[in-house]
Amino acid sequence: MPSNKSVSDAPIVQFTNCRILREHRLQREDLWVREGKILNPEKLFFDEKGSADVQLDCKDSIIAPGFIDVQINGGFGVDFSLATDDFKSGIDLVSQKILSHGVTSFCPTLVTSPPSVYHQVLPQISVRNGGAHGAGVLGAHLEGPFISKEKKGAHPEHCLRTFEAGAFQDLLATYGSLDCVQIVTLAPEMRRSSEVIRELTKRGICVSLGHSVANLSQAEEAVQHGATFITHLFNAMLPFHHRDPGIVGLLTSDKIPAGRRVFYGMISDGIHTNPAALRIAHRAHPKGLVLVTDAIAGMGLAPGRHTLGQQVVEIDGLNTYIAGTKTLSGSVATMDTCVRHFQEATGCSVETALEAASLHPAQLLGIEHKKGTLNYDSDAEQGCHISLSRCPCGAESSGQRSNPGIPRHCWSFVPLPCMGIESTELEI
Repeated sequence: MPSNKSVSDAPIVQFTNCRILREHRLQREDLWVREGKILNPEKLFFDEKGSADVQLDCKDSIIAPGFIDVQINGGFGVDFSLATDDFKSGIDLVSQKILSHGVTSFCPTLVTSPPSVYHQVLPQISVRNGGAHGAGVLGAHLEGPFISKEKKGAHPEHCLRTFEAGAFQDLLATYGSLDCVQIVTLAPEMRRSSEVIRELTKRGICVSLGHSVANLSQAEEAVQHGATFITHLFNAMLPFHHRDPGIVGLLTSDKIPAGRRVFYGMISDGIHTNPAALRIAHRAHPKGLVLVTDAIAGMGLAPGRHTLGQQVVEIDGLNTYIAGTKTLSGSVATMDTCVRHFQEATGCSVETALEAASLHPAQLLGIEHKKGTLNYDSDAEQGCHISLSRCPCGAESSGQRSNPGIPRHCWSFVPLPCMGIESTELEI
C-alpha cells in the first residue's frame, strides 16, 4: 500500500527485524524514519493512513543512537588546534571519517593555544547537522588555557593563562568569540574562576573541570556556580585521597545542588585509565559517565610524529606521548573501540555501554530531546546500525545484565543507509 502523501512527499523507511535501544533497553520493534526524523508508527498508521515506501531487513541487528564525542582534538592527519587556511576542509574530513566508527555528532576540541589561534580557528567552526556528508558539529570544546601549571599534561606551559581583574573579559579577549563554543575546560581553583563559571553558564556554555589541583571543596563550589562536567576523570588532576578526594569526589558528593547531575568524561582506551579505576568510577556514578576519545591528529594513521597544537607528539603503538617524554598526549582510539573496551572492562550490559557514548553526552549538553535517543521525533541522522550476528563462536547478546559480554569479533557497525550514508561495515 503506498504511503499517504498528505503530510510529506518524502519516502518513509521501515527498518524491520531489529532490536532498538530505547528507554534503556533493547526492544524488538521496527523503526520508522522520514526526512531525518523518527516516526511514531501509531500516528503514521491511524492519522496519516501511511505505510513504508522502503523496507530494510536488519537481520536481527541492533539499531542504537549514534555516538557523540565531546572531546576530540582531531584525527586522520587533521589537528583542530592548528590555524590553517583550509581548516574547514579538515573539519569536513574528520566529520566524514568518524561516521564509520559510529560517531554522528562531535565537539571539535582545541587544546591550550595562543590567542591568535583561537581568533583564527573559532570563526571557522559552525554548528551543523549531520548526514551523508558526515557527523554533525555541536560546537567547540575549548580545553584551556585557563588550567593549572602543575597539571598541564600535554598543554604548552608558555600558553597557559590566569584570570586577572577582568576575569570574564580576559577569557573573551583570549578566545575572541564564544559564538560557536559548547564546552570550556578550566581549573576551578584559579582566582576569579567562580565569576567566569557563572558567566559561561548564563550563556548556555557547559563548564568542565580539568587539568586542575582543586580539592573537593573547590570542585563543589564550582558545581554550585554551574559547572556540570569533569574532563577525562583521573587524568591531569589530583589523585584520589581518602581525606580529600579532590575532583574525583564529585562522583559521590552530597553537596551537588538538587536536580543537578555531574557528568564525567572517561578515555576508555585501555591506556589512560586502568580497568579497575574505570570500574570504580562506573559503579560509583553510572549515570554520569561519558565516553570520550580525546583523539589526536594521529588517529587513523600509522605510528610516527604528529602535532597536538603547539606540541609535537609521537605515536608508539596505541600510546601517544609528547615527543621525547613519557607524557601522555591524547589518544588514537576511535569511539567504537572505547565503547567496546568499556563494556569488556566493566562487564556492563550492551545497553549501558552504548548509552555512555550517546544518551549521556546528549544529556550533558541538554540536547537529549533530539539526540542520544531513538525516541519519536528525534533526529534519525544520529542512528547507527550495530550488527550482532551469530558467529562461529556461537555467542549472541540477549541484552540482559546476566549476559554482559559480546566477543568483539561479533560486533560490526553500519551507518543507517536511509540517511544516504554509505554502508561500510567494520569490526568494533
